[in-house]
Amino acid sequence: MLDDYLKAKRIGERQVHRAVAQGQYPYPPALDDLVEAGLSEYPVGLAEVPLEMVAGTRTAGRQNAFSNGFMPILSANSEFAVKWSNLYDAQMTEGIRDPIKAYEYMRRFYVQEGNKRVSVMKYLHMPLIMADVTRVLPKRSDEKDVKIYYEFLDFYNVCPLYEIGFTEEGSYAKLAELLGQDLVHQWREDAVQTLRSAYTYFDQVFQSKSGGKLKITAADAFLVYLTIYRIDDLLNSSRSEIAIQMDRIWNELLVENQQDDKKITLVDRPQAIAGIEQAAPAAASPTGLLSMLRGQTVYSERHPLRIAFIYDKSPEKSAWIYGHELGRNQLEQTYPGVVETIRYDDVVTDASFARVIDAACADENDLIITTSPAQMTQTLKAAIDHPDVKFMNCSINLSHNAVRTYYGRMYEAKFLMGSLAASLADNHRIGYRADYPIYGTIANINAFAIGAALVDPRAKLYLSWDSKKDSNWREAFYRNGVSVFSGPDLIRPEAASREYGIYKYDEGGRIRNLAVPVWNWGRYYELIIRTILNGTWEAKNLARKNQALNYWWGMDAGVIDVILSEKLSYYSRKLMRTLKGAVIAGTLNPFDGELRSQQGVIKTADAPRLTNEEIITMDWLNDNVIGAIPTMEELRDTARITVSVSGVQAVEAEQKEQTVPGGERAGSESETR
Repeated sequence: MLDDYLKAKRIGERQVHRAVAQGQYPYPPALDDLVEAGLSEYPVGLAEVPLEMVAGTRTAGRQNAFSNGFMPILSANSEFAVKWSNLYDAQMTEGIRDPIKAYEYMRRFYVQEGNKRVSVMKYLHMPLIMADVTRVLPKRSDEKDVKIYYEFLDFYNVCPLYEIGFTEEGSYAKLAELLGQDLVHQWREDAVQTLRSAYTYFDQVFQSKSGGKLKITAADAFLVYLTIYRIDDLLNSSRSEIAIQMDRIWNELLVENQQDDKKITLVDRPQAIAGIEQAAPAAASPTGLLSMLRGQTVYSERHPLRIAFIYDKSPEKSAWIYGHELGRNQLEQTYPGVVETIRYDDVVTDASFARVIDAACADENDLIITTSPAQMTQTLKAAIDHPDVKFMNCSINLSHNAVRTYYGRMYEAKFLMGSLAASLADNHRIGYRADYPIYGTIANINAFAIGAALVDPRAKLYLSWDSKKDSNWREAFYRNGVSVFSGPDLIRPEAASREYGIYKYDEGGRIRNLAVPVWNWGRYYELIIRTILNGTWEAKNLARKNQALNYWWGMDAGVIDVILSEKLSYYSRKLMRTLKGAVIAGTLNPFDGELRSQQGVIKTADAPRLTNEEIITMDWLNDNVIGAIPTMEELRDTARITVSVSGVQAVEAEQKEQTVPGGERAGSESETR
């Protein structure tokens, strides 16, 4: 019977007409026309292939028999129509058993044998078809699609599923991590089937919910879902329950749906927020504060603004936490009676974080602040579960609508300190200790290096990473004759050391501290809390449903500064005052003009200043830096947690070797620790 062939043919004709009207190619594309000759091929073997991923034919021989949706378009009187109908009958009675032969290229399949079988199965809306697959490998390049494809190959080698396709680099590794797996060891068959079942189930609900209006793939949305919910939650939930969960995370999906440069609203000046222009601190009494806010606030001594700070360490053990604790205390002093705060220390595990969140919400806290990028996933889950509470996380470039992020433009202070260090390094060699290779850190290193080179073109920056395994920065710096050091920005109260900021050793071997950068978290928190008190937190020009919001303030806001030693010379102090004034005024920026990395020119002299986004996400090192960005495998286990959340892409990339004095490789242990 040709009835179904005629129905399929009508569908095909409509697809052809629609494609022509839209200026698209109306027939299945041929792989031979898409790729250059000579690409490597290797057999994959039999695999269940999602029919929606069958995109075309291997050669141009049978293209004109099908629409671009693989529906038949030849006459019903043709031999082709009879064969198509016979295959349809075979599928309806006993099922088509013979696998097709197809070539896979960039996660799309091109049929060599079995075009009519594909057409019949697509007409019947079958999800999968068995195929004998040969893979065609694209040449490796820096193109985003190619890099993602090679990440997919790593995933497929351990978990052979074709249907999961991401649009962002690093997603396959993140998926594996969320499922307690990796991309090195073979997954058990039950884990593969669990993932397939969960993804298929999620895909059905997502397609129904999104209606094809989002640019992200179902896999992208699935990754967001698994960041907040467990895979068991998905498998044990009804479609209606999953739809409700998807409603809760819908704004996160809208953020993911944006292009990279539109995912985050970056507020780089407090003055950009209405009502925050008056930057003077509040009066010392609640009455004075309320007068300043002109009755706009709903908070008072009877109904104070309650804020919970959740630390992953204690202030006594972490210099970073200690700085935030000083800011928390200053916040209560700035807004006495109207703002109340509480802190929770050493909250590390998911279970302890959940308990603290329950306690903080039961205590009616209005705002919950976490101070580490490693806490972002936990913070996001809590924000989804408690939509009436405000959440903030101290990090940069993490795009979540439910959690606002904040950080400082520390590179401005590092630029000044690099200039000072170079002016004091008689042998042109400066040692620089960095912590984690995360967003913002690379900009700090490069700004320091550029500042040093402006004062001394012969200056070299020897880079060491505290987060690397088996570190020995003292030996590395000593071996390379470093004379001036840039140590940690902060010191731990319980393990105080003078090896912080810019310092050098005097003739007696004693440490002479010269300058230190300052995070003024009290000032930062004061300005942020003012937006809640005066009612501008929800300002429409800031918080959009399809974007994340990040505060990224610097020296002009008073949240970043440099403290100089009184023992510095008059000229050193004058140099610092001049540079600081120019940075605050916006007339001097380390990323103006020509920029050169270890691999070559990044920006020509006549090109515009790097954007905020380019500064935050930079993954290159300046040409006078001796060292490299460490790979994930080189990091300590405790560091990998933070870097996996907020690490620059170069952490995963293969580092290019560079020869350094002494003939050793840049990035080798002797140079980086």
